[in-house]
Amino acid sequence: MTKTASKTKPPVKAAHKAQRVGYVRVSTLDQNTDRQLEGEILDKVFTDKASGKDTERPQLRAALEYVREGDTLVCHSMDRLARNLDDLRGVVKELTAKGVAVQFVKEALTFTGEDSPMATLLLSVMGAFAEFERSLIKERQREGIAIAKEKGVYKGRKPALTSERVEALRAEDAARGGKGRAGLAREWGISRETLYQYLNLKAVQ
Repeated sequence: MTKTASKTKPPVKAAHKAQRVGYVRVSTLDQNTDRQLEGEILDKVFTDKASGKDTERPQLRAALEYVREGDTLVCHSMDRLARNLDDLRGVVKELTAKGVAVQFVKEALTFTGEDSPMATLLLSVMGAFAEFERSLIKERQREGIAIAKEKGVYKGRKPALTSERVEALRAEDAARGGKGRAGLAREWGISRETLYQYLNLKAVQ
């Protein structure tokens, strides 16, 4: 009597658990990132520290590659996600095409790809307002700087530390043998990137 080989069933893949993934963008290295999505329950957060016009946003690209169908990408506002209206439309379209919802906390809007023509119109209108508001802020900043220069009171951005404190910082770092620099930055109230600039190091180790 011959035995027939038993067929083993392929393992069943576990269903993807929908996640809420946050994306944060701050325009300077020293800005606090915690406030943008404060109170939101998130499974993972991606943070870019770059200006809105900066085309290099590696963490946004990482977030777009990370999210899966059924997930929701949560962003504080439209202007935090995109550089301009065309960029906003492109990112939202890319996400919703793969079944990922996009939620904007400030505007209280969520886009799923199954939106009505009214939702599509809202995306364009609100995105245009965000772009317009950003341009007005920049214009007021330029006008304020120009007026301050005329009055001779504009000195430019002040360094975080005086030259004497920079020397003290370098001495303390040397005394520690270059160890514990993250803690050193916190103690001095500066970012790690700023610390490494003062130490004349090319990259954060």
